[in-house]
Amino acid sequence: MKKAESHTHKPEKAAETSTAATGPVAANLPVAAELTPEQLEELKTRAAKADEHWDRLLRTAADLENFKKRAARERIEAAQSASAALIQKLLPVLDHIEMAQAAAQTAAVPQSGIASLQAGIALIQQQLKSVLAESGLEEIDASGKPFDPTWHEAVSQQEIADVPEGHVVQQLRKGYKLRDRLLRPATVIVAKKPAAENSKSEGKNQPVK
Repeated sequence: MKKAESHTHKPEKAAETSTAATGPVAANLPVAAELTPEQLEELKTRAAKADEHWDRLLRTAADLENFKKRAARERIEAAQSASAALIQKLLPVLDHIEMAQAAAQTAAVPQSGIASLQAGIALIQQQLKSVLAESGLEEIDASGKPFDPTWHEAVSQQEIADVPEGHVVQQLRKGYKLRDRLLRPATVIVAKKPAAENSKSEGKNQPVK
């Protein structure tokens, strides 16, 4: 009989334990407080300002994107306008070249005609140089100047006594730059001391025995 009574009291203890465990947790839970009308009005005001700032951000992003597209379009149009202006200046030069070619294809050209043709070609060359110079093109004249790897391209060296070593002996092809930007370096031959002079200088520097 004692064993049966002990079994009947165990569920009550378990229930008391669970109640004791859950009681403090429930007591610590926050209780939802009702908002006052002033607080509700403040929340509405903040929400309206947030919507306003978001709309402003969207408009600013759209304006920035439109500005980028407009700037890119203007750059393309400016480049096309510059190219068109340069081509318009070169058209008369092209006409003169075609006229010179037609004159050169004449079967019988007298001596005076050859001189006139040469003068016409020289005039065309000068006209073309003038148009390109207006666009900022500059020739790189390297003849007789010290070799500069920034503007010159050496293809060989030549032993010569009349030109200082490291100077340009001959310019094979002109170089060009567009303002300060290199378009094509000048192709040159650079001076080098003759081997005989080098041997003489080495002999002078040797000590006398």
